[in-house]
Amino acid sequence: MARLMVVQQKQPAFSLPPASLSDFNGIRLNNSTQYKRRALQQPKGALQVKASSAKKVLIMGGTRFIGLFLSRLLVKEGHQVTLFTRGKAPIAQQLPGETDTDFSDFSSKILHLKGDRKDFDFVKTSLSAEGFDIVYDINGREADEVEPILDALPNLEQYIYCSSAGVYLKSDLLPHYERDAVDPKSRHKGKLETESLLNSKDVNWTSIRPVYIYGPLNYNPVEEWFFHRLKAGRPIPIPNSGVQITQLGHVKVSSQNYKAFYVLRNFSNTIKLNKLQDLATAFIKVLGNEKASKQVFNISGEKYVTFDGLARACAKAAGFPEPELIHYNPKDFDFGKKKAFPFRDQHFFASVDKAKSVLGWKPEFDLVEGLADSYNLDFGRGTFRKAADFSTDDIILNKSFVLQN
Repeated sequence: MARLMVVQQKQPAFSLPPASLSDFNGIRLNNSTQYKRRALQQPKGALQVKASSAKKVLIMGGTRFIGLFLSRLLVKEGHQVTLFTRGKAPIAQQLPGETDTDFSDFSSKILHLKGDRKDFDFVKTSLSAEGFDIVYDINGREADEVEPILDALPNLEQYIYCSSAGVYLKSDLLPHYERDAVDPKSRHKGKLETESLLNSKDVNWTSIRPVYIYGPLNYNPVEEWFFHRLKAGRPIPIPNSGVQITQLGHVKVSSQNYKAFYVLRNFSNTIKLNKLQDLATAFIKVLGNEKASKQVFNISGEKYVTFDGLARACAKAAGFPEPELIHYNPKDFDFGKKKAFPFRDQHFFASVDKAKSVLGWKPEFDLVEGLADSYNLDFGRGTFRKAADFSTDDIILNKSFVLQN
């Protein structure tokens, strides 16, 4: 029989200086109480988030990157949040910049359902027993992983899926729009098939397609790849011309602009969120939103950047001198199974106009500001996901040196 457990963590995952600012300030809420949200008078440009009642929310995944920030926003809104994971990672870990008090408050409210999502019988049994209003599927990769969830929750209000802009068919006409052709043979074809499954079922669904995601705790070595080389004072090898255009979207909200407070009066709860944007907030914006029903949204930064520009932006954000950039032809090298560069070697970016017009969403971070947030709250503290590996760099640089001579 599945069990829901309240997980309390005693030790934070990060050692934070006393002066650290928290992204997550607010009065503790009792999530067993149903709240009505009433609008407050607020300054122009502030974002008003409303919900008729607290929801019973299931997050598939939630202990890596996106889910860490999303789960906090959901708990802040008073929802009862359960993470479905295999239990191999801590259910609650302290975020960079999060105070001990806020972390303790969050970890006392988060619930855990331990299991393997590929054990379809367990998924059906455990989810049927608990019942959920909303499902956020953060780590789903294949359509057959989703069907048991839908079968277990016939009264589900909304299924919110984290897809990928990688499903689009490669094109000479950019940016990618949600209506563009998709590639059934892409490495993200499982996500595309999941979207098709959701659309074929009698279920209210929303799909989010991020491009490249960055920010603190990023397990995909996007910005970290550049930070390693900048810190070591090494040249940065970039394939081909370096003018390939790409796009990054920040995972969370800006700490300096996150203003949340709760007013409890006659069992009413009002949330005022000033300029809450970026990926985690996009997931919140579609919750219970009729305009998001059976819709796909690209989510990323508003501007595009070249590979060379990204290298320089990382240096500027982290306070390093402008780097030396070495361009090379990847076809001249055999790197084996190693990846010499963290981005696909092509133009790859998507329009976020639909999310802006339909959801009223707008990315807040500019690129340098977002990279600075990532560096200061993560890599700059000495924490990173993967150790530096310059072996492919050395192959490129050694050959380049010979050719130059």
